[in-house]
Order: sequence, then structure tokens, then C-alpha cells
Amino acid sequence: MGTVRCILQKKHSSVISVSPETTVYSALELMEENHIGSLVVMNNGRFAGIITERDYARKVILKGKASKETLVKEIMSEHPVTVTPDTTMEQCMALMTSKYIRHLPVFDNNKLVGIVSIGDIVRYMIEEQKFIIEELEHYITGHQE
Repeated sequence: MGTVRCILQKKHSSVISVSPETTVYSALELMEENHIGSLVVMNNGRFAGIITERDYARKVILKGKASKETLVKEIMSEHPVTVTPDTTMEQCMALMTSKYIRHLPVFDNNKLVGIVSIGDIVRYMIEEQKFIIEELEHYITGHQE
């Protein structure tokens, strides 16, 4: 099975971030515009944490707060679980399952290089299984391309 590096190579997308002083409403608009479920929080060029749709649901909506007045720093996760490009898919799935999380910031030599979601991992696994099935079908039927 592959590593996080495989996903990052296919994503070709930059990491979208906000500052801790951004309103939660603005962060949610950015997530919606980019069809993503989390944002990296950067403070003066340094990684400060992550904000997710779950943070919004659990720390704003359920607490009766207003997203236009609440700042990202009030609800973000300051010390999220992180991985490296060499982390395997199995390790990511184990972390996500045991920690009940859906997004993993990726660091390479202490530098943020991306973020992977549970959706990224599932897509990768489906593509990998499809490839293996096709290869087995070619092997069984004797068709080699």
C-alpha cells in the first residue's frame, strides 16, 4: 500500500490557510469555496493549528455562539495529529480511526507540505484496488498490454 507522498503527488494543490484572527464565518466561506472540510491555521508564517467543519459544529453551533463574531483561534485545534510524506495509508487510517479525525497535516523536515483527508485516502485505495483487479484480470485471461 502507498504512502502520503502518493496522495500529495496527485493532489497538486496548495494548502489553504487562515490566520487565528479570521472569523469562523470567513473560514467557513473559504472552505465552501474550495470544497474542503478543513483549513490550516498560520500565525505569522508559522503553523498554529487546524480548523475543521467539526470544530465549527461542536464549538460554535452547539455552544450557541455566532460564527461572525467567533474567531478561528477560539475553536481551532492547536496540536493536531500530523504525519509525514512517508506515513503509510495503513498508519493514516489507524490514526484517523483511533483519534476520530478526518484531516492530517503533512510535515516534511518541519515544513508544512500538505494536508490529507479521509476522502483522499479512500480515493487512493479505490484507485489502487482497481489497478490490482485490472492487472489480475489481464494475468488470468493472458492479455498483456
